[in-house]
Amino acid sequence: MFCPKHIFCRLNSQNLKNLFTFNAARNVTTTGILKAEDKTDVAGDLETASDPHLYVPDRPPLPIVTSRQLEYPSEHLPSKQAWLDTMATLEDEKLGIVDLHPKIFGTYPRIDILHNNVDWQRKYRFIDYSFARSRAEMPGGGKKPHPQKKTGRARQGSIRSPIYFRGGKALGPRGPKSYFYMLPKVKRVHGLCCALSAKYAQNKLIIVDSLEIPKADQQFLEDLIDVRFWGFSVLFVDDSDIMPRNFSLAVNQIPHFNAMPVYGLNVYSMLKHETLVLTLAAVEKNRKQTITNFI
Repeated sequence: MFCPKHIFCRLNSQNLKNLFTFNAARNVTTTGILKAEDKTDVAGDLETASDPHLYVPDRPPLPIVTSRQLEYPSEHLPSKQAWLDTMATLEDEKLGIVDLHPKIFGTYPRIDILHNNVDWQRKYRFIDYSFARSRAEMPGGGKKPHPQKKTGRARQGSIRSPIYFRGGKALGPRGPKSYFYMLPKVKRVHGLCCALSAKYAQNKLIIVDSLEIPKADQQFLEDLIDVRFWGFSVLFVDDSDIMPRNFSLAVNQIPHFNAMPVYGLNVYSMLKHETLVLTLAAVEKNRKQTITNFI
């Protein structure tokens, strides 16, 4: 369970002269989720930490998002909460706490629904190219191999009969054959909710403000993943297929890091990667699409 007080555990009264006052906007939008109605005022200067283990910010912190009005809140389930991170720095920096819809990130992860989605995604792209020629398509075999009678052998009409060694196949494969079928829309959306809930429950769901990184360096992105313990394979999801230039150049050089827009988010890709990183804009867009189609 996330607690907003944890972010102030090292910012006690001995290190700060005055408290910070924040005014978070109630009616927020996708792009202005972190913007307050008024500017954040910091009273006094920050003291230098006497203890090197204490963390004193070098700049005034951004407004902490402690609550957010969901468009379609649940009447019986409390909202889920997650930290909001940033990729602008190498160290893990918390920008605030965001509320998540409980029916998207708090549903029971049904294994059968996840299996149906994974099986569907594997089969709809598969094409069987196996092909075997029938006796009509085999060359030769027009002449009767031996007379009908007076030979003591069974009567035969062609050496391309299926009972011959090099004859045609009676019931062989007739490819190419497509295994495409459409999974019901309810199961597809339910599978997305189950996969997102599973990542959230496993603490493998990371929400960031954006995918902006200071430089287009592959090593910087790898160090960022290692410092934050995000795992070996990471899937980055943004609200659009046009992503920041520095991030695109860096992630393109790492084979086990992948990026996709939110409209391409699927169960197979989420389960294939160890960690799922969503931008705040992608969370908002996914919430609107999921609520419109399912909830």
